[in-house]
This record gives sequence, structure tokens and C-alpha cells, in this order.
Amino acid sequence: MKQEPILLSARVRHPVSLIAVFLWIGFVCSISFMEAWLKFRAPGVSLALGLGIGRLVFAALNKAEWVFALLIALHLLIADDRLLKWRNLLYLLPLGLLTAQSAWLLPALDARAGLYMEGRQVPPSGLHFYYVGMEVLKVLSLFFFGVTHFRRYRS
Repeated sequence: MKQEPILLSARVRHPVSLIAVFLWIGFVCSISFMEAWLKFRAPGVSLALGLGIGRLVFAALNKAEWVFALLIALHLLIADDRLLKWRNLLYLLPLGLLTAQSAWLLPALDARAGLYMEGRQVPPSGLHFYYVGMEVLKVLSLFFFGVTHFRRYRS
């Protein structure tokens, strides 16, 4: 008996926010988990040069993340889906983490990089560990939000 292949096809009613979720994940993974440490392995890239590049790249990443976050929030409002519902907690967590990174962590890391680039002595800090931890939490919650979001809005 010949079995027909199962085709997985679904239409998503609000694709922009779903695309924004997974693009956000892709941006964070490619920058935070690849570019951030690979640039220091490139021939001729000093720590000061790598820090300068990192400052530019992470500032751009932060702006892109806010665009994705606002697209998702706009969709949730348009879809008549209150932001404070239980299922949207997986969106509110990365939004809170992004806010903390933007208001506190990135400025602190940027200031440390600036001091180092000026040739000053910079004491050890755990700020990078906080940043990596936040990025991991952000990616995981965005992934699960995206999956539940897809299930909810497919038609």
C-alpha cells in the first residue's frame, strides 16, 4: 500500500510578527553567539579594535531588536490580544530583558570598552556573563513564544 507524503502547510493570519520573532532570534544568535567572540580570532584584530567593532555592532543590534519588539507589540495590539495575557509572558520576558540591556547593561559595557580603548586599567567584571545569560533567556523565550504564536494564529 503506497502512502501519500504528508504536506505540512498552514497559513498564518499575522505573518509579520511571526517573521519578526524568528528574525530577532537569528540576529541575536548570529551577533551575540558568533560575531562577538569570532572577531577576536581574526588575524590582526587587536582587543581595542575588536571592542570598537563590538560597540558599533551591538548598538546596531540593539536598534534592530527594538524594531522587532515593536513590530510584535503592534501585532498583539492589532490582533486584539492584550499584552498582559499569560501566553504573552514569553514575549514580555525578552522585552524586559531588552529594556534592561538598553538602559543598564549596554551602556555599562560600552563605558568599560571606552576606558579600555583609552588605555586605562579596567577591573574584572561579570557584566559579560549577565549579558550572555540574558541573551540565552531571550532566545529561549522568543523561540517558545514564536512556536505558540504560530499555533495560535495559523488558519
